[in-house]
Order: sequence, then C-alpha cells, then structure tokens
Amino acid sequence: MTRFLLLTLLLAMSSTASAVVIRHDVDDSKYRIPASEFPALVDMPGEGHGVLIAPQWAITAAHTLPAHAELKHVTINGVSRDVERVIVHSGYTTVPQELIDQATASGEAMLIVVALASSDDIALIKLAQPVTDVAPAAIYERSDEPGQIVKIIGKGATGTGDTCHDPRGPNRTELRRAFNKVTSAYDRWLCYVFDEPASALPLEGVLGNGDSGGPLLIQTNDQWSLAGLGSWKVVQGNVLTARPGRYGQVACNVRVSHYVGWIESVMSGKPQTGADTSSRPLPQRSGI
Repeated sequence: MTRFLLLTLLLAMSSTASAVVIRHDVDDSKYRIPASEFPALVDMPGEGHGVLIAPQWAITAAHTLPAHAELKHVTINGVSRDVERVIVHSGYTTVPQELIDQATASGEAMLIVVALASSDDIALIKLAQPVTDVAPAAIYERSDEPGQIVKIIGKGATGTGDTCHDPRGPNRTELRRAFNKVTSAYDRWLCYVFDEPASALPLEGVLGNGDSGGPLLIQTNDQWSLAGLGSWKVVQGNVLTARPGRYGQVACNVRVSHYVGWIESVMSGKPQTGADTSSRPLPQRSGI
C-alpha cells in the first residue's frame, strides 16, 4: 500500500474528490441536492471544501490546502474566485514521517490518530474580492453541540455503510447531503458515529474522502449555521486493509465554536495567541 492510500484511510476525508457515504437501504437520489441548497460551499482545487463565512473570507480544514504550492483560487457558486492570501492556524501540525512509516509496516495507527487529534486543522482564506452573489454562512457559536442533529454536505467519495467506498477514489462528483447526531464535542473537535439502519436517522450518512473542510450545519430557528468542518475519521482494524465509510466508524470534525475568537481576530486584523497571520507555505504532509 502506498503512503498516500494509507493516509487516505487514516484521514478518510482527503485524496481527487461523488459524495457522502449513505445508508445501503435508502436510494441515493434522496441524498442528492442542487448547489442552490448551500451556495456558500467552497470547492477547493481538485477536491476538498470550505465555507464562505464573510464576503471576503472562507474557512476550511488546513489539510485541504495544497502542500507544495500556493492556493491561487477557489470556486464558489460555480465561479472561480482569486485568493489574496491564506492564514493557517499556528497550531496546525502534520503527521511525523516516522509514524507513517510505522503504520505502513504494521497496519496499526493509533499514534497517528493521537497526532491528528492534537493539531489545529483550520485555516482562513482571504479572497481578492468580496463575494456579492452568495450569502455567507453564519457560525454556530454555542457549545451545546452534543445531541444536536447536523447536516453534512459534500462532493467527496460516496458508497454505502455496508460496502464502504474505495479509498483510491474518485473523490469528487455529485453534491449530496446527509444527517447525523453529534455524540461528543470538546475542545477542538466534535464527533459523530455512522449508525446502522436499525438506529440511524432516515437520511443518515458520513463524509467521505474528498469532503475535508466540508460543512457540518446545526439548525437554529430556520437557519443552518456552521458548526464543524470535516477533518478525519477513526478507521478500525488494520489500516492497510480497512475501508472508510463503514457503519460504526466515528467521524471527527473541526469544532468551529472553539475557534470563534481566532477567526474574529484574523478577519479583523488583530491577531491573538494562536493566530498566524502571515502567508506561509504548509509543512510537508507526506503523501496526502
């Protein structure tokens, strides 16, 4: 197995991005949606997503950014938008190569999960011009996410919970949405479980490879607000043979409410601790 494929299994969100892994007993057509349902969705080059949160600002998971090149444009509402600069959280770190090598040799990757969980996987994208044809998504600032129903949206890899999806892709096709229930939220992360049909929501699902940075939305009154960004997934068993998107897997997502202060400080130009406002290249991410 290549390192690329191994980390695809570990992150289970990012590799070229059909979308959202769904229940095997519900027709796929019930999950598909038009782009007009969430026009604030940002398409990163190749695969991965972000969300427009202000006329000139988008947010994404840091690991969706190009590893060895400058991010020059993103697509919003079908229109390519030039990027002025990217601000990566200073707490973002990549998985050490030594851990990747160990997991490649053994199939056991718990310490990679630990490394992923200790990183601030978040970045802001400042656009060269304000977006005037799309309303930005509101941010969910409360800390009561556990037990809440979330809507997940993306164009990443698709499949069903019984057969999963091929970790080699393809990782971008049709736009889908699904729902799930937050099981835990603390510090940087909020997580949910992809339940089997007997205990699942009618349109239960989980984000797939290529959905990194995609939105998890919580409804407040009649508005869906941004609560999380797709980041990584716990794949049980030997990571060399496991398939992402199986029933029972846990998906963990950047908890946006944890970063409200950082987001506001960066967008206002008044950085606080943890804000790196320089446009800097990402550290090498070893095969992602």
